[in-house]
Amino acid sequence: MSEKLIIKGLNPTSGEVTIAGAKNSVLKLMAASLLCKGTSVIYNVPELTDVEIMLEVLNELGAKTKYDKNIKKVEIDATNLTNCVASQEYVSKMRASFCVLGALVGRLNEAHVALPGGCQIGERRVNFHIKGLEALGCTCKVENGFVVAKTNKLTGSIVCFDIPSVGATENIMMASVLADGTTIIQNAAQEPEIVDLANFLIAMGANIQGAGTNQIVIQGVKLEDLKPCEYTTIPDRIEAGTYMSIIVASGGTGIIKNIFPNHITLFSGKLLEMGAKIKLIDPNTMEVSANSKLKAMNFITQPYPGFPTDLQAIAMALLCCADGISVVTESLYENRFMHVGELWKMGANIIVNKKHAIIKGVDCLVGTSVQSTDLRAGAALVVAACMARGETEIGCLSHIDRGYENFVAKLRGLNIDATRIKDNISSENFLGDTNVTRI
Repeated sequence: MSEKLIIKGLNPTSGEVTIAGAKNSVLKLMAASLLCKGTSVIYNVPELTDVEIMLEVLNELGAKTKYDKNIKKVEIDATNLTNCVASQEYVSKMRASFCVLGALVGRLNEAHVALPGGCQIGERRVNFHIKGLEALGCTCKVENGFVVAKTNKLTGSIVCFDIPSVGATENIMMASVLADGTTIIQNAAQEPEIVDLANFLIAMGANIQGAGTNQIVIQGVKLEDLKPCEYTTIPDRIEAGTYMSIIVASGGTGIIKNIFPNHITLFSGKLLEMGAKIKLIDPNTMEVSANSKLKAMNFITQPYPGFPTDLQAIAMALLCCADGISVVTESLYENRFMHVGELWKMGANIIVNKKHAIIKGVDCLVGTSVQSTDLRAGAALVVAACMARGETEIGCLSHIDRGYENFVAKLRGLNIDATRIKDNISSENFLGDTNVTRI
């Protein structure tokens, strides 16, 4: 039986929230632990269904894992890997688990990894991953729903991506750690999660320079040069942006702890443009508030350091009640406007034309029954519910559980009236109105 979240809107926030470890980082650190014999320890691991799935993937490969949820710690012993096959049972549920491909090829010279799943936000091809591995000396083919990569020995090379793919950058970086010679990744992704992965690998003994820029240089090392390490994951910048938006949506005030402000500089700037107030209390704590009607603004999603696509739906929800007309351009994923149909139900005035959404702010949204279509769309509906008159019921919470730990408790910590209950109607496979074009 599924569950739904009930939120009573127009209730100004107060209180505080602590940001968890970055989902999009910790999953890659867990995969990277496969490169090294011994037990690595990762701290600040969020309690998410995606983490549970990744643990299952690692266990299937022969690693031994322990997850202490009380202190947010994962131990991974990858001394004796017994399998190079990551099955469809797990990988199809979560795209991030596809990143074991690079680690397996680097460690075992062979990998059979099921084609990835995850949120249906648009086409996310694996050709960049394959071309990168082929440049390092792999033979790769796609058969029976698997990417099969084999090599006698990886050799460093120049890998240049047409666009800065985060997942491909991570896979090639992991594969290159144990390759002979030097690998140069050009037009590399620059996200903070890339830097976090590089720092984790360096702590294990890898030789990596340039992470966080568009060119990463990896000098290959021997397996015996890698040692297990202890490492703390960076805070989740998308979770931080979500709670900042919830505070702004409610017209209240809130304290956000365990945050790296420089990871969300552009998003913070857009909130300020809308009329929010942001005050830095200390290097990792900020106060966010909004006590006047929001102003319209425009943005285009771009690879980091541009506006993050993972915050697009969340920002759009805010703009539904902003004064004026806003234009949102989604340049990365073609299906990332699936939440629009649900916002319509709440009274939003949005017109979608291909990759553009035009939002004319309304005075107030109205609570109703809506469904999460993907992880970030679910968070966007929570933001919208905080601005809505009456109660909003949000279904398909399995999407939200993938990226937000202890969500109800954290909402209540900000004085949001939120309750999670059983839903008599199973709607876990709801995909929303994927055809929202109206021009």
